Formats: sequence, C-alpha cells, structure tokens
Amino acid sequence: MDTVTFAYMKKNFLYNEITGNLASQIKNGVLKDGERLPSVRMLSREYGIGMNTAKRVFLELEALSLIQSKPQSGYYVSQQKYLRLPLPETSQPSPAAKSKEPAELISNVYANMGREDLTLLSIAVPSGALLPLAKLKKEIILTTRELKEAGTTYEPLQGNVKLRRMVASRSLTWGGKLKESDLVTTSGGMNALFLCIMALTKPGDCIAIESPCYPGILQLATSLGLKVLELATHPVTGIDMIALKKVLHKIKVCLLVPNFNTPLGSCIPDENKKEIVELLATYNIPLIEDDVYGDTYFGDKRPKCCKSFDKEGNVLLCSSVSKTLAPGYRVGWIAPGKYKEQILRLKLVHSISSTTISHEAVGNFLKTGRYDHHLRQLRRTLQENYQHFARAIAEYFPEGTKVSRPQGGLALWVEFDKHIDTTELYDLALKKRISIAPGRMFTLQDQYQNCMRLCIGVEWTDDLKFKLKQLGTLAKML
Repeated sequence: MDTVTFAYMKKNFLYNEITGNLASQIKNGVLKDGERLPSVRMLSREYGIGMNTAKRVFLELEALSLIQSKPQSGYYVSQQKYLRLPLPETSQPSPAAKSKEPAELISNVYANMGREDLTLLSIAVPSGALLPLAKLKKEIILTTRELKEAGTTYEPLQGNVKLRRMVASRSLTWGGKLKESDLVTTSGGMNALFLCIMALTKPGDCIAIESPCYPGILQLATSLGLKVLELATHPVTGIDMIALKKVLHKIKVCLLVPNFNTPLGSCIPDENKKEIVELLATYNIPLIEDDVYGDTYFGDKRPKCCKSFDKEGNVLLCSSVSKTLAPGYRVGWIAPGKYKEQILRLKLVHSISSTTISHEAVGNFLKTGRYDHHLRQLRRTLQENYQHFARAIAEYFPEGTKVSRPQGGLALWVEFDKHIDTTELYDLALKKRISIAPGRMFTLQDQYQNCMRLCIGVEWTDDLKFKLKQLGTLAKML
C-alpha cells in the first residue's frame, strides 16, 4: 500500500469514527432534538482534524437525517419526519460491465420537454416561474438597440468581452483568479463539454465519470466513440477516491460534476477536490469540470471549484447560465487552461461565433447585479422546494423509500425497493400527466431500475403536491 493511500484511509477512519460517535449520541438521546451542535471550528479543534473533514462530518450526519443546518446559525439535532428518510446507497457500478445506452428511454423522456400539459419533473432546468423573465426581456430589447448593427455581426472567436469579463470577476466567489483572456464562450454547457472532450480524446479512449451521471454526458461520450468507465459515487460526498485511484492507468480523461451533480446532488469536499486535481496532474490526465450547478448552493457560502486548486492548467472548467437564468439563451463558457488553443480551433470549425445578442444581454445582466439578486431568491426557492418534496415523499411514497440530501442543485434522487421498476412507473405516471426521469437513463449499465430523478426547479403549488401524492400511489401499486 502506497503512502498516499494509507494516509487517505487513516484520515477516512478518523472521520468515520467521529461521525459514528455523534450519530450514536443523537440516537441514544444524549444529544436532544433541537440542540445546537458545536461549530465546525470547534469540532476541528476538539478532535484535531481539518476544517474540511469537520464539515464532512456534519454533511454525513445531515445525510443520515440526524441533523439539519440553519443558515447563519449552525447545525442542530433534528428529528423531522422527512429528514429521517434513509439515504440512497453509494453506487457500485461494475468496472467490467458492457456499455449499453438507453437511447429509446432517453428520447422518450426528453420528447416531453416543453410540453405545457405535463407536470415536468423529468427535465432538470428551472421553470419560467422561477426566472426573471420580464427583466430578461427588457435586457434583450436594450441589447438589440445598443449593439452595433443590432447584434447581427459575428463576435470575436474567443467570445463576448463583457460576458468573459463578468464571468472572470465572479470566479472570486469560488476561489478562482480568472481573467477575461482565460475564457472562451460557448453555446451553452453541453457545447462546452463537447469542445473539451473533442479536444482531449479520440475514439477508443477511456473517460471516467461519476455514476449515476447526466444522460447528456453519457450520450456525448458514446457518440464520440469513447469507452465510459463509471465510478462509485457517494450521494453526499461524491466520487469515491479509492475507486478513482484504481483506474488512473486506464483513463485518458476524467469528467466530473463536483458541485451538486445531477442526479445525486452530491458535493465533493474541498479537500477531495484538491486531491483529485493534484492526482490527475501527476498522471497528466486532464480534468473536465462541469460546474453548471455551483451557484445553486443552499448554504451561506458557494463551494469551491476543482479549478480553484489547478496550478498546471490541467482543469478545463465548463459552466453556463442554463441551470440558473436562461436555458434557451445557450450561454456557456470554458476556462480551458493550457488547452485554450485546441478549444479555439475547434470552436472555429464547429460554430465560428457565439450568439451575439444573448451573450451580450447576459453579460449586462451580470454586470448590473441583477443576477446575484435573482440567485438569492432562486436558492431560497430551491431549498424550500427540496423540503416540500421530501415531506411529500415521506408522507405519500412507499415505506423504505430512500432520498438524496442535496445541498444545492435542481435534482432529487429517489431510490425505491428493488421490485419497483421506474421505467414502468414512468409509463403509468405519464397517463396522469406526470413526467419523471427513470434511473436507467443515468447509466450505461444494467442498474438503477428502481431509482428516479425528480426536478425540484418548479413552482410549488397544491396541484404539484397532489401530483406527488399520485406518483406515490402509483409506486405503491407496483
């Protein structure tokens, strides 16, 4: 066993021991319901552990439905019914499984996109009710008036200067130090991922991803002829570090969604992000980081990006406003590090220029401060929606249902008993005008048939609560 692995296992043992001790005290009544727990700093000092490890302890206890966080206040023992729902298991994908894309299922689910007659819980984007539509409309009109030739001309290849400048300035919120010259704009987040994968791989190469994983990433990788290696992932702390270390000799590139990924909503602790970046740099394996959900955090502080720890230019950070502001505007970007020239050459071939009007309008929206104001409201709504969904699941869904504990993002991962097939549930729910995302969509392997993803980025209403009750009744029938 090498020194790095031993040190990791030792640190992990201590973390598990502290978590177990606190969990026992709560279950045995030593720590009472509503009692405030020590701060992260106090826990770190008392046990002689790092701040990030102390944060992981609280995240795990929260995932176990034993405590809850209160912004600006701390962590408290909580016995609320919905918080007692068990957490889904750490995924265990097979490293030797044959890949088979569930193409028909994915096509059927995404064919529902835009249908106003359905309760769309299957598409992970915020609904229009959660977006500043009137302000965006005014911004588009103003932009069209002010841009040269009404925005009909091509932009520079690297992209809109104002947008890049605003994105660079916002990088300070996650520990970045980007300049506008470090960024390349794209037509949304998926276009950014496409350019990165195209620049770094050739058919037959192996790419490592989290499991379960966003279907668009799976489709993109397979369409480019890549071998996909799915890695074990914890529903709270993300990718399993030991699983990653075991496959370093096999992979050409690694693609992760470290902050509130879909469908699990997990968030990789900062200390693990740092270790991942350093480890991949040592093996000269590029890391494509998809950070489209990073701004949707529920707590009082935005999580860092892997790019925060990048000293080699080995991390290609991709993001967009598709999950926070305007899905249809197709505004994204890449901070490609040392791979900038390859990305620019590919952008020239595939798109020449980004969309002039929408990119300028979003740049203006960020500059005026309206984006931050919108984000504060969006984050509050998403957190409240998560609580509404979890309460409804606790009340209406079959006993033993497991639910993720996202600290941000738009996704809720639901795991039923093994005998419930969510593809069958999808068909039944569609007859009730409810669309869900069956778990089989999020893997290339024969797994997650008893799971589903629900989007919480919708307006909470009595009708939505009733739809969740209907969904629970259908699941009980199966």
